[in-house]
Amino acid sequence: MTLHLPPLAETGYSVPLTVTVDSAMTPDDHVLRIHVFVEGNPEPVVATYHLGVRAGKAEISTKIRLARSQTVLALAEMYDGAVRSATADIVVTLGACVEEWWSN
Repeated sequence: MTLHLPPLAETGYSVPLTVTVDSAMTPDDHVLRIHVFVEGNPEPVVATYHLGVRAGKAEISTKIRLARSQTVLALAEMYDGAVRSATADIVVTLGACVEEWWSN
């Protein structure tokens, strides 16, 4: 299982992320779900992707928001109950997900 994201992001507003799981995606070897977590965000659960045999390939690509520099975690739930994991560290220069208070 691999988790790809850039090691450095100028801004945390739109960070590309790809998760790939080595799986034949057959009835005897397939991924059920891929979960993405970022503990340093106000909402740590980024997404859950549901896959099945007909997906053909166990890979997801998206863009995520990051509040600060941190470690991103991806988990893959396999058909047999096994769980695979991958992590990647990223340095974020300007964080997203931060509430800004504006005074009138």
